[in-house]
Amino acid sequence: MDIIKVCVNGTWHEFGIGRDIEPQHTLAYVIREKLGLTGTKISCDTGECGACTVLVDGKAVLSCITPAMTVDGREVTTVEGLGLDDVVVRAFANQCEPGYGTAMQCGFCTPGFVMSAKGLLNENPDPTEEEIVTAISGNLCRCGTYPAVVRAVLHAAEEMKRLGGAGA
Repeated sequence: MDIIKVCVNGTWHEFGIGRDIEPQHTLAYVIREKLGLTGTKISCDTGECGACTVLVDGKAVLSCITPAMTVDGREVTTVEGLGLDDVVVRAFANQCEPGYGTAMQCGFCTPGFVMSAKGLLNENPDPTEEEIVTAISGNLCRCGTYPAVVRAVLHAAEEMKRLGGAGA
């Protein structure tokens, strides 16, 4: 039996192929159903909405279309792995500026936006508004929080600069 090992939020896990998971299982399935981390949302299950976004080796990926077997030996971070003190998490929680609304309304899409933003800031700690819009373009929000999400990401980038580039 083949085994995959994946580090999720700092903890290594082993899964036997054919015993714990099947070859067709996605990373989202493993995160939610095998590890019980429900912050990663599954909405479309086809890679169209961004609700399932997580980080793999620091880069944003759509976990609902990522085969679990492809993350063998890699580092996966879910929204639960960021912690409440993370600058991106704080920026989303604090975002409620007049004229921009809130970056969270129903909240279903929020974890995906947070992880997309974190992935962007890992690669580009000083993005322009246009770069942020591009980075979050794969995330859908029925509540229409896009302008506030952009503001939250800008605030997170400003806070990272203030802290000397620290991500948390």
